[in-house]
Amino acid sequence: MTDGMNMEPLKVNKDLLKQIQAPLLNWFVEHARVLPWRERPLPYYIWVSEIMLQQTRVEAVKPYFERFMRELPDIRALADCPEDRLMKLWEGLGYYSRARNLQRAAQIVMETYDGKLPENYEELIRLPGIGSYTAGAIASIAYGQAVPAVDGNVLRVLSRITENAEDISKQSTKKSAEDALHAVMPPDAPGVFNQALMELGALICVPNGYPQCGDCPLRSLCRASLDGRQTEFPVKTPKKPRRIEERTVFVIRDSSHAALRRRPARGLLAGLYELPNEKGSLSMEEALDWVASLEFLPIRIHPLPEAKHIFSHVEWHMTGYSVLVEDCEKQVVPSDTDSSDAKSPLFFIEPDVIRRKYPIPSAFDAYRKFILPESEF
Repeated sequence: MTDGMNMEPLKVNKDLLKQIQAPLLNWFVEHARVLPWRERPLPYYIWVSEIMLQQTRVEAVKPYFERFMRELPDIRALADCPEDRLMKLWEGLGYYSRARNLQRAAQIVMETYDGKLPENYEELIRLPGIGSYTAGAIASIAYGQAVPAVDGNVLRVLSRITENAEDISKQSTKKSAEDALHAVMPPDAPGVFNQALMELGALICVPNGYPQCGDCPLRSLCRASLDGRQTEFPVKTPKKPRRIEERTVFVIRDSSHAALRRRPARGLLAGLYELPNEKGSLSMEEALDWVASLEFLPIRIHPLPEAKHIFSHVEWHMTGYSVLVEDCEKQVVPSDTDSSDAKSPLFFIEPDVIRRKYPIPSAFDAYRKFILPESEF
């Protein structure tokens, strides 16, 4: 597939990249989406939105962003937010370590920078959870610094424009792209230029299919389009297959409470609340035995639909059961320090309180609607 492709670094295409500035910026003025973090490009807004947008679609992020900003309108509020509340606000976005890094960085900003996100790229990139892309986005969009912001969308656009076969999964390819863009960054509009490249990749030069070249402002400059080789780019090493893990998930209820468990402080979904679950795909009889082993008295059990959830490196294939048990004599409310493993006692909490207060990862979306009527959750 790589025969005849350009294997030289992207920096050799400096002249070509200079030519994309005018048509790209003109296109962006007319086609940029209206987004809440663009309406007021404050450093805090840009920072939070970019973290939320990592591996999440723009349309999905918008309501999360707006809710987050209503409750945590500035860096001080984020730094002081109780962890459970922060996790609840992040619920559904996944990758909860990103929310924790946001808060750690906010606390550093309060302590070290008097509550103001630094303008300097080198200082930004030293904060927890901020890599070269996020630092570039904040520095260029919020502060007008002439630094690139290279994400997957930008790498795809550049690979097609330059017909370059460097593996975009390699850090060296990203660094090459950053160097190439840094040399052609318009000093009077670096943030707009970065956003325009991202927007082009998100709307026109799309992945996993044929790009919409007829609508592209750069089609007359794009080498891949001119040669009819758009689908050959970008080149990326395939990921290793995810490990499949069978799990059985339980919605355990008595007459007025539902069971939750807090995950350990380290590892997958660290510190979050979950529906009780066990490794393996248990039969109904095995499921009843497992509930009984926790010293509950099952009254009835119903199978729930099978479900699947994909993490970065593992895929859960889930069997589910709804189990009604006799009323528990003691209802336990978790504390901030509680942490559990598969053998820990469960917390029985009123379903409405679960909905309002306790963050449950999206891995359990298929089952948490059985805690409450779907219309209420």
